[in-house]
Amino acid sequence: MSQATELKSQCSPSQGVCGQEPAPESPDVVRMSLAAAMTLDFAPGSFYRNACLSCVNLLLTYRSGCAARCSYCGLSGAKEKRPIKSFIRVTWPSFTVDEVIAGILRRQERVKRICISMLTNSRAPRDATDICRRLRAAVDIPVSLLISPTILTRRHLEEFRDAGADKIGVAIDLATPELFARYRGAGVGGPHSWERYWQCLEESLDVFGKGMAGSHFMVGMGETEEEMSRAMQRVHDMGGNTHLFSFFPEGGSPLAEHLPPPIDQYRRIQLARWLIDHDHARAEAFTYNQRRAITGYGLPKDALDGFINAGEPFRTCGCTGRDGEVACNRPYANSRPGPGIRNYPFKPEEADVRHIRLQMGLPL
Repeated sequence: MSQATELKSQCSPSQGVCGQEPAPESPDVVRMSLAAAMTLDFAPGSFYRNACLSCVNLLLTYRSGCAARCSYCGLSGAKEKRPIKSFIRVTWPSFTVDEVIAGILRRQERVKRICISMLTNSRAPRDATDICRRLRAAVDIPVSLLISPTILTRRHLEEFRDAGADKIGVAIDLATPELFARYRGAGVGGPHSWERYWQCLEESLDVFGKGMAGSHFMVGMGETEEEMSRAMQRVHDMGGNTHLFSFFPEGGSPLAEHLPPPIDQYRRIQLARWLIDHDHARAEAFTYNQRRAITGYGLPKDALDGFINAGEPFRTCGCTGRDGEVACNRPYANSRPGPGIRNYPFKPEEADVRHIRLQMGLPL
């Protein structure tokens, strides 16, 4: 994820987390991404090109794990039950919620947002509400929830709102119902359904308001560019926004050997997302070739070049802080640092834009 030194152990400052007794669980304990641990000075290291994370990413944790069986996820219930070693390419050390709060208070100037990610576990709705309430009582920093619709009702969403959360993320991930079923639902014996995820996104927008909920989508799972564009357009038309990822194989998952999508494909979809979410273009106005890859966006060349050269479409898209800038910039979550950056966690410089244009097969 970064050029950080790995934590020497998975222990939190509370030594009991790695002791002989059963590991503590949420709501007392949460896991924190390595990047967030670095932001709060809980872990040593530095970020490539100073792309410091400004969102503290937290993950609920249970000895019983996650009931979902998503084939691309390192937390999938399909894995042998054992302690989490990594997730989204990095370690997620455990900390008590009190330690997290103390760390945020020490480093408030670095933190623009906090995100609590749920597992598909029957205890998660209650625990996410409890942790959200504790965080909002302790620090005046906005809190997002990345939720698991399969175990939620509308009432849970209202409880999240009343506990102080202001944004909701729904990780639909797959662009078509067939792919969703294959990788998250019946195809892997999982509990999730395409219909419930979209229904929950609609409920979230109703409870939290337009622009305050959105979906995650992952490029490179077998969808066409037209299918992904139309899925993102659907979210936008509902009043939501899209957070876009490039598939990156997760060690230990059933798709550990699945390759990321070609970079030109991902760049075209990044541009499509930005144009759709900023009301510059619509998916039905795009042109596609026989493979249903994007060949045009229905815009004049000068306008399109201006958007590309600004670099903004290729930055990480995520929940914003109060300043309106993306706080959850997840440095290098779906690519390694270096020339192969897929989501830029900072504004691309002139040399970066030239590289992007080459990746897209565009003239300099």
